[in-house]
Amino acid sequence: MSTLVDDVAAFGRRLRAEGLTVEPARLATFARAIALTSPEATYWVGRAVLVSRPADTPPYDRAFFAHYGAGFPTERTPMPRMVARVPDVALETPDGSASSTGTASVSPASRVEQLRYKRFELCTEEELARLGELMRELTWSMPPRRTRRRRSSRRGELDMARTLRRSMRPDGEAAGIQWHQRRLTPRRLVLLLDISGSMSAYSRALLIFAHAALSSDDGWEAFCFGTRLTRITGQLRTRTPDAALRAASEAVLDWDGGTRIGDAVKALVDGWGQTQVLRGAVVIVCSDGLDTGEPDLLAEQMDRLHRLSREVVWLNPLKGLVGYEPIAQGMAAAMPYIDLFATGDDLASLEALSQRLSAVRGRSRRPSH
Repeated sequence: MSTLVDDVAAFGRRLRAEGLTVEPARLATFARAIALTSPEATYWVGRAVLVSRPADTPPYDRAFFAHYGAGFPTERTPMPRMVARVPDVALETPDGSASSTGTASVSPASRVEQLRYKRFELCTEEELARLGELMRELTWSMPPRRTRRRRSSRRGELDMARTLRRSMRPDGEAAGIQWHQRRLTPRRLVLLLDISGSMSAYSRALLIFAHAALSSDDGWEAFCFGTRLTRITGQLRTRTPDAALRAASEAVLDWDGGTRIGDAVKALVDGWGQTQVLRGAVVIVCSDGLDTGEPDLLAEQMDRLHRLSREVVWLNPLKGLVGYEPIAQGMAAAMPYIDLFATGDDLASLEALSQRLSAVRGRSRRPSH
C-alpha cells in the first residue's frame, strides 16, 4: 500500500472478512497509534484497539498474520512497554512560589479549548451535549444573493416607473431621477448527512450539528441518507437536541446500513432541484465517501448538484488522518465537483467553516481541497 491509511483500510477489510465488526473510528485510532509507535508494537496496538472480547482474538490473529505476514512481530513478541512522558508543569503556590509537583486544576476555559479539538468519535455523551451548546453559539452567515425584488437607492439602475410618477405630481415641481437596485438576501444552507454504518461514530455529532445550524434560519434544510434520502428538517426543528435526535431516528429507516451516495444526491436534485431550496444554496455534505454505489452515477449527480448550488462543501472526518488521500472510488468521483473539502471531525473545524462561509462575498467559485 502506498500510504498508511491505505494499509489500515485494507487491514480493516480483512478483519471484516474474518467476521469482526470494526468501525472506521477504531481503525482511525489504530492508524494514529501505529504512526506514533514502532513496528514491534503493531500487533499489540491492534489487540488493544480492535479486539473487544476474547472471542475476537482468533479472527484478529488470522487477519493480522494474513495481512502483515509471518515475519511481522506477533503475540509471541513481548508486549512493549510504552510510557508517555508527561512534562513537568510549574504550578504557582498560594505564596507565589513555583512548584513542579501537585495536581493542576483545569479551568473551564481550558476544558472548552480541549473539547474544541477533540474528535467527535472520541467524545462521551456528556461532551457531545456540551458540544451541542457550543455549536449553537456559532454564527452561520451565508453569502448573499441578489433577488428579483428591488429597493430604492442613491445609485444603481434607473427606476423609470418611480421617476415618471414623481414627474407627474400636480404641484408641477421637477422631480429628480430615481434609482433602485436588487435586494440582497442570505443564501440557503442545505445539509446532507451520511448516517450509514461507516459513519456510525459520527452520526450523533452530525445530527447535533445540524440541529444547532438549523436554529439559525427557518429556511434552511437538512437531509440524511444511507441507502435512501430522508428529509429531517421538521424533526430537527424540535427545541431540544435530545428530542430532535429521537424524532429523526424514528423518521429514518436506514440507520447504520449501506451507503449509496449517488442515489441520495439524485433523489435530492430530482426532488428539490426545481425549487428555491437548492438553487443558489450552500450545500454541505457530511460523509466519509465510502460509497457502495456506482461511481459514474455519483459523478453525474454531483455535477448536477454543483451546477444548481452556489457552493458544495464536503466534510470528511477521514481527512483529518495523517496520510489520507481521497482515492476511494466514491470520494474520487465526487472530488471534481467539490468547492471546499474539509474535515468536520471536531468543533474547531466547524468554527473554521462558519468563518470561511461568513467571509465569502460574491467571489467566483474556486475549489479548495
